[in-house]
Amino acid sequence: MTEERGEALLEPDPGSSVSARLGVPLLEVQDLTKRFGGVKAVDGVSFTVNKGEIVALIGPNGAGKTTSFNLLTGFIRPDSGKVVFDGDDITAHPPHVLARRGLVRSFQTAKMFPSMSVREIIMTAAMLRTNKKDAEDKADEILAELHLQSQGDRSADQLSLPDRQMVELGKCLALEPKMILLDEIMGGLNRQESDVPVAAIRRLRGKGITFLLVEHVMPIVMSLTDHIVVLDFGKKIAEGTPQDIAAHEEVQKSYLGGSAKRDS
Repeated sequence: MTEERGEALLEPDPGSSVSARLGVPLLEVQDLTKRFGGVKAVDGVSFTVNKGEIVALIGPNGAGKTTSFNLLTGFIRPDSGKVVFDGDDITAHPPHVLARRGLVRSFQTAKMFPSMSVREIIMTAAMLRTNKKDAEDKADEILAELHLQSQGDRSADQLSLPDRQMVELGKCLALEPKMILLDEIMGGLNRQESDVPVAAIRRLRGKGITFLLVEHVMPIVMSLTDHIVVLDFGKKIAEGTPQDIAAHEEVQKSYLGGSAKRDS
């Protein structure tokens, strides 16, 4: 994997887009609720992600983050609440419909056919949007964007964890997204390995893609994001800038200060 090492990658990003500063909504989550049995996994959660922002959804294990991602991307249906994307109500629309509208996601565990090459994996995703010839060109463009050209002919089962995570991001890019939801793309990576996806996210935001991240690596969250939403036991307990969240007493107690681990 090509390394893009530099302590500056963990410094605050000065390049917030104009639309992020002006507050043009792209994703609006309104009072979203999901129960499993008698437990509210997501309990009346509301927040907004503006165009051009990088927003993090954080909280202890079991706080409702992955359930929220599944609700936003149509993998499960909410019991109540509303999701608006780019001005349209998309509540409970299926994942393939949302992907065509520009709302796509990655998964904690990269999902790919182990015998396919990296180029073929990205091509297959691109063919959901275009023909085979254009998909080939798109795959090569994405491999270059993510500095994965040297990995293009390798099969998925030969890849390191950092490269698998970047291929997962590549699959998202192949769908020509307006917004990408990344579920722990830094999971299992060390500081040096994490520099590469951090740099990629910053570059892609500069090209107009909006991001919502679930992430546990707090130095990255604090340096990379414009806005943070904090969940605990399914409820939103805080939101604001990284500086606001770092100083928030309830967040310190429930998460940053080290609450007990809970199952997701």
